Amino acid sequence: MCDTLSWQVANKSALRWTAHHTGHGGKKYFMSADEGFDGTYQTNVVVRNNGSCLYVPPGIFKSTCKIDITWFPFDDQHCDMKFGSWTYDGNQLDLVLKDEAGGDLSDFITNGEWYLIGMPGKKNTITYACCPEPYVDVTFTIMIRRRTLYYFFNLIVPCVLISSMALLGFTLPPDSGEKLTLGVTILLSLTVFLNLVAETLPQVSDAIPLLGTYFNCIMFMVASSVVLTVVVLNYHHRTADIHEMPQWIKTVFLQWLPWILRMSRPGKKITRKTIMMTNRMRELELKERSSKSLLANVLDIDDDFRHVPPPPNSTASTGNLGPGCSIFRTDFRRSFVRPSTMEDVGGGLGSHHRELHLILRELQFITARMKKADEEAELISDWKFAAMVVDRFCLFVFTLFTIIATVAVLLSAPHIIVQ
Repeated sequence: MCDTLSWQVANKSALRWTAHHTGHGGKKYFMSADEGFDGTYQTNVVVRNNGSCLYVPPGIFKSTCKIDITWFPFDDQHCDMKFGSWTYDGNQLDLVLKDEAGGDLSDFITNGEWYLIGMPGKKNTITYACCPEPYVDVTFTIMIRRRTLYYFFNLIVPCVLISSMALLGFTLPPDSGEKLTLGVTILLSLTVFLNLVAETLPQVSDAIPLLGTYFNCIMFMVASSVVLTVVVLNYHHRTADIHEMPQWIKTVFLQWLPWILRMSRPGKKITRKTIMMTNRMRELELKERSSKSLLANVLDIDDDFRHVPPPPNSTASTGNLGPGCSIFRTDFRRSFVRPSTMEDVGGGLGSHHRELHLILRELQFITARMKKADEEAELISDWKFAAMVVDRFCLFVFTLFTIIATVAVLLSAPHIIVQ
């Protein structure tokens, strides 16, 4: 009967043990084939003169262990292989480690996907609740590390390139007509790429891999860029006939946000001082209305007719337009009252008065159209500049988001490149 067993795991988990006989039965003990040994290869037992037996059978152990993919593809896996006897307790069979470092790795064949860190072993003596005798087992921990070079250049680098193309979409002018098409194309390409990546990821449902979290962040960024591109195009193509710019948009997208982003308009320098002056002038314009040009005076004549009564025996005179137009304006105020009917025009005014009145009406109409066209052009320009500000803001925000997400993933990984 054997009372001591010494063994080590070498290439393909070959088992080496030495049995010391204490009886005279001359019995041989072999592990059966269903315990992991290949029975097709017959191996002799070497018996020495001191009674020791050396039996080295070929064996291939197939073990499965739970894989933690939290840090995939920068993960390390630790798989335990426990060897012991359920038949003989520690008093009858003692397992002794040949080397404190664990298994013999001298004949290990290098794997293309995994790097073997080590295989330390530990001897355990456990007393179970069922039996008073101690039982001895040896546990080998196989420590392997995934090689990340393949995953880094085939998964992470293409994802970063696709996300950078989404950032370039914010620099494309809205008038090109390809701004939204570029964003949707990038989103579709990233979706197809993620489908290929999903086939590479281990099928484990109780954990989300680090690479999957990174891809979800990039996917969210690209989808958000498409949504914001729609907003930019909406702002860019707005007109004065359909939309009126709210005051908060003027304050945020035309003043403070361009100042923060260091943006400026042609002929308009946006600084903190100009913003405060513009707001102050807007408050003053709401309290006081002033006319500073001939066109504005012409527009105000109609209002003057309603409030200034015609003096008796007044005659129309154009006066001398030498220094300015004050005589022309004063005579109109004194000579004309807005007629109510054509009969009043015919009866109260002469032919020259009617002609001057028609000229005045035409000047008012033309001036109103010119002023309206200027206001519409200025409003359209404001909407386009607001769209440009949103584009620039999204470019900075998403660039910063992509850099932070990439750096955070790489720094949180236990290791980056394992060749």
